[in-house]
Amino acid sequence: MSTPPTPSDPEALRRRYAAERDKRIRPDGNAQYVEPTGRFASLLEDPYVTPTDRPARTDEVEVAVIGGGFAGLTTGAMLRTAGIDDLVIIEAGGGLGGVWYWNRYPGAMCDTAAMIYLPLLEEVGALPSAKYVAAPEIHAHALRIAEHYDLEARSLLSTRVTAVTWEEGASRWRIETDRGDVIRARFVTMGTGPLHRPKLPGIPGIETFSGACFHTSRWDWSVTGGDPSGAPMASLGDKRVGIIGTGATAVQAIPALARDAGELFVFQRTPSSVDVRGNHPIDPDLGDRLEPGWQTEWLRNFATLQTGGHAEVDLVEDGWTDISKRIWDRIRQRIGTEIDMAVIREAYEEADDEKMSEIRARVDAVVEDPATAEALKPWYRQLCKRPCFHDDYLDAFNRPTVHLVDTDGRGVEAIDATGVWVGGGHLELDCLIFASGFEVGTPYARRCGYETVGRDGETLSEHWADGMSTLHGMHVSGFPNLFIIGHSQGANLISNITHNLTEAGRTAAAVIARASELGAIEVEATVEAEAAWIAPIAAAERGMLGSDECTPGYYNNEGGPIGRREKLNGGGYQAGPVAFFDYIGRWRTSPELPGLELRGADGEVLV
Repeated sequence: MSTPPTPSDPEALRRRYAAERDKRIRPDGNAQYVEPTGRFASLLEDPYVTPTDRPARTDEVEVAVIGGGFAGLTTGAMLRTAGIDDLVIIEAGGGLGGVWYWNRYPGAMCDTAAMIYLPLLEEVGALPSAKYVAAPEIHAHALRIAEHYDLEARSLLSTRVTAVTWEEGASRWRIETDRGDVIRARFVTMGTGPLHRPKLPGIPGIETFSGACFHTSRWDWSVTGGDPSGAPMASLGDKRVGIIGTGATAVQAIPALARDAGELFVFQRTPSSVDVRGNHPIDPDLGDRLEPGWQTEWLRNFATLQTGGHAEVDLVEDGWTDISKRIWDRIRQRIGTEIDMAVIREAYEEADDEKMSEIRARVDAVVEDPATAEALKPWYRQLCKRPCFHDDYLDAFNRPTVHLVDTDGRGVEAIDATGVWVGGGHLELDCLIFASGFEVGTPYARRCGYETVGRDGETLSEHWADGMSTLHGMHVSGFPNLFIIGHSQGANLISNITHNLTEAGRTAAAVIARASELGAIEVEATVEAEAAWIAPIAAAERGMLGSDECTPGYYNNEGGPIGRREKLNGGGYQAGPVAFFDYIGRWRTSPELPGLELRGADGEVLV
C-alpha cells in the first residue's frame, strides 16, 4: 500500500480526492434514488398514530400554516406574538414536531448544539439538558413551543394537503386536504421542510427481500425491540442485520445496532467525516447567569464564525466553528498582504487539509483493524458532505460482531430474497435497514405532496421550471399572500436550519401584520424585485468547493453539473447568512417593504 498523502503534499491530496470522487460519480445522479412505492409505500404514512374520524372543515381563516415542524411552529409563534390569532396549522403527522416527530431511530439527535438549534428557548423559558440532545428532548421542545403559544388547539393533525389554489375574485387561497377539508385562507405559509420525504436507493431487487426491511425514518420497533429512549433492541440479539448507508443518520444509529445485533453488516459507499462530538451536560444554573437576549447573541456568534467571519469569542465551540476559526487564524498570519479571494481560498485549503488529516488520524487512533480503519477514512474536503460528529461511531467497528462492507465507491449491487450482493459475493441477512436519507433536488411539488396554483392558473412547478425564483426566498410573483418558510435564496445557513426558519417566520408575521394594519387585501412580490433578487444567486461562482474536489452528495447535486437551476435551488444571499439576517431584519421593519406591493380591495397599491 502506498503512503497516504498528507497536508505537507497538497497536490498529492488533490489527486487522491479526485480519484476517490471519480469512483463515485454516477451518470444517473439524483435519479439513482427512487420514490417509496409498492411494499415501501407505507414510508409516506404515519406508523405512530391512527387518524380518528372528524368532520371536514369548510371555514375561512386569516392564515393557514402548512407544516407543523419547527417551520410551522416558529411561524405560528411569531404570528401569535404579532396578535394574529386566527390561524390553523395543517400537519400530515399525527403530532406536531415535523422531522422530530418522525425521527425515532436509535441514537437520533442533532449535530448542531442545542443552545442554538432549539428555537425560542428564551421565549419559552427553557434550557437543554446537554450540549447536544437526543430526539425525544428535541420533540419535547417542539411541543413546549406549541403549548406556550397555544398552537396545538389551532392544528389539524393527520391531515395532508392535496391542493393549494389561488381564487382570484376572492383574493383567498383554497386549501384542500385528504380529510375532505376545504379551507379558505387570506394568507398561506408553507414550511414543509428541506429534508422530510424518504428516498430509497435504486438497487435491483430492492422489493424482493423477504426479511424485515424498513427505512430509518420509519423505524420498526416491533422488529427490533427497544424504544427511542435507548432501551436495548433485544429482538436483534440473534439476527444478522444489514444497514445500507453511512451518512449522518447511520452514524447515529450504528452504535446502538452494533451493541444489540447478533451481527451487523455496514454497507458503505462513501465514508462520512466523523469528528469528535464532545457532548456534556448543561449546567442547570446556567440560565441564572445568562443575560436577556442571550440566544440572539449565541445565534449571531455561531453564524458569524461558521461562515468565515471573526468573533473575539466562540460561544458554541463545536466542529462547525472550528474550521472557520482555523481559516481566520491563517488569514491573520497573512497580515500585510492584500486579502482577496485567492488568499482566503489558500487559507481555507490549508485549514481544511489540516482538519481532514486530523479526522483521518482519529480513525487510526480508534479503529483497531488497519484495513477497516483505512476504509473508514474520508478523502474529500470536510464540507463536501454533511459533517458528522460522534463519540461512539468509530468504536463500534472494534466489536467482533460488526463488519464494515466497503464497496470502494460502487455501492450494493443487488438485493434478493435472502440478502445482499456486493463485490460479487452474497451476504445472508435477517433484517435490512435503509439509511438512504431524504429527497433533495427533486421538484418542490413532489416533495410537498401537492401542487400550488397561483394567478392565471400557473403552478409553482411551472414558475420554478428553471429553478427557484423568489424575493428573499419567501415571496413569489404571481402567488399573492404566499410565504415560503425555508433557507434557500435567503440566509441558506444549512449548519443551523432552525435559525433560518425562525427568522423567516418572524418576517412572514411582520408582513402579515403590516398588511392587516393597512387593510391590504393582497401582498405580492413584483416581477422586477424577484428578478433582481435571483440575478446574483444565478451568477454566483461555486465558491471554494469546486466539483473537481468534492465527492458526490446532496450538497453538490450528487456530483452532477451545477447550472442555473441548481444554483437557484441551493443558493443564498451573496453577502452571507449574517448579512442576510441583518438585511431582512431592517427590511421587515421598514414601512415600505421594498419589492412588495400591498394592494387594497380596489387594486390600489397602498405601499
